[in-house]
Amino acid sequence: MVVVRSSAPVAPRAVIASLSEVVAPSGADESFRSAHRLHKTDEYSSVFAFRRALRGRYYMLHYRPNGLDSARLGVVVAKKLAKRANVRNLVKRIAREIFRRRRAALPAHDLVVRLHAPVANATRAELNRDLLQLLERLPRP
Repeated sequence: MVVVRSSAPVAPRAVIASLSEVVAPSGADESFRSAHRLHKTDEYSSVFAFRRALRGRYYMLHYRPNGLDSARLGVVVAKKLAKRANVRNLVKRIAREIFRRRRAALPAHDLVVRLHAPVANATRAELNRDLLQLLERLPRP
């Protein structure tokens, strides 16, 4: 038996820099490191207990000054509002990406982005726009 392989010539792959080596065009650090996240239940609870929030069409943004040099983010997406795991992950991914790009311009607050309306018929553009508007309304010190 003879095996015939017809493969097209393949160009060498480009070198891909790691995310830590990529610097934003503005020179700002746009990484999303562990220091920029809320991890513990107590951190989330303290933000909710502070009782300051902004409400958009799909998201609710809870915030609390943190006394650090940078903003930190936590995301909460309930199964009740986004039934499928891929939708919950998409909502979280959108929130983290917008935060990552805007973090340098944000005040030093702990932020918890919470979904408060079903997103079954929402587009990505609507979710992006909603969260961007909430971040713009965030009070500056």
